[in-house]
Amino acid sequence: MNNFKQKVTYYYDEEFGTFNYSTTHPMKPLRVAITDDLVGHYGLKQYMNCIDQTFVQTYIKRVDEDVLTQFHSYEYIDLIKVITPDNKCQYEDQLYRFNFMEDCPVLDRLFDFCLCQTSGSVGAACVIADQKSNIAINWSGGLHHAKQSEASGFCYVNDCVLGILELLKTYQRVLYVDIDIHHGDGVEEAFYLTDRVMTCSFHKFKEYFPGTGHIDDIGHDKGKYYAVNFPLNEGLNDDSIQFIFKPVIDKIMENFRPDVVMLQGGTDSLSGDRLGCFNLSIKGHGTCIEYLKKFNVPIIMVGGGGYTLRNVPRCWTYETSLALNVPIQDNIPDESDYKIYFGPEYKLHLPISNMEEQNSKDYLEKNIVQILDNLKQINPGCAQIDHYAIGKESRKKVDYQELFSEYQDNKEEMQIEQNQDQQE
Repeated sequence: MNNFKQKVTYYYDEEFGTFNYSTTHPMKPLRVAITDDLVGHYGLKQYMNCIDQTFVQTYIKRVDEDVLTQFHSYEYIDLIKVITPDNKCQYEDQLYRFNFMEDCPVLDRLFDFCLCQTSGSVGAACVIADQKSNIAINWSGGLHHAKQSEASGFCYVNDCVLGILELLKTYQRVLYVDIDIHHGDGVEEAFYLTDRVMTCSFHKFKEYFPGTGHIDDIGHDKGKYYAVNFPLNEGLNDDSIQFIFKPVIDKIMENFRPDVVMLQGGTDSLSGDRLGCFNLSIKGHGTCIEYLKKFNVPIIMVGGGGYTLRNVPRCWTYETSLALNVPIQDNIPDESDYKIYFGPEYKLHLPISNMEEQNSKDYLEKNIVQILDNLKQINPGCAQIDHYAIGKESRKKVDYQELFSEYQDNKEEMQIEQNQDQQE
């Protein structure tokens, strides 16, 4: 495919799978590389505009420290730029100040890691804003816990916030939906005072990281009623997520009327996750993107949590197929370089556990009623545009089709040169 004509744009950079937190750390960037392998071997890439960090940086938008500091503090990004596992003992005070603890260790090439994942979300926002695709996907993104000057919950740079800030240069209203088992606290905090971004999080609450996301946390000042939190108990299953997701999203779409949606699709809400305690099947998780698509609003899909290595790629590959409306078989492709990870079943879909559903229908209905009552306080489609004003930076118009063809040609030439060098 040499033309940038597909309705779905897909971001993946080969460098991402080479990053490593530590051998014992539950966060494994390799899961995104395995996802990309499955997406490729299921034949889904032929239906998408496939871009990487080089394409974003060269042709769409230069993502550098100037972009990162649109949200994060200069001191925090300066530390990320210089810190390494070898020199970290020289920065003990800063590491403590910026919360580089056991959950957020100092990675090798940390700044490169942050640029790699953020390039996907900012690039996706640009592609959507330029109306070159209806859906843009960045499974390496979705690191929703990072704060302005604080690493948190395995997250260093909040690509969700930076992507939304890019969208706000074009769009008046942005909806952020989070189905990770953990509350999307970093994104909510960033936009807690504005009515131009609505955050909606469905998450485990009580004695669970990060401890925020009470149903009464609804935003403040001009952002009052623009933060939506649905706190949940253990065992959330497919029936329950559909029961709560549809009425809440319906009301948001009716009253807030977003121009664009970002869906954080953390897979730690799946049954059997190493750190999670929900009981969603992959198909149940996928019903959220299926439902959002019905509103015909542009969507950016990003990753997030997910700590059972074999299940994350299953889910994100399936949801890539949903974005494309291209059915895929249940059998894992024999050609996959990572097929061994999916044994002994070698199937895309697996049965859920017998975990008890601890969210009663009465509890769910009570929360729905309270949330819908809050959403009634919003005037349909009304937003004060003095926050994050539209047009602060004029967007450069990009001829994607011409540049994409040029980039593909350059990649082919580079591949030929590499093959010749190997033969010599």
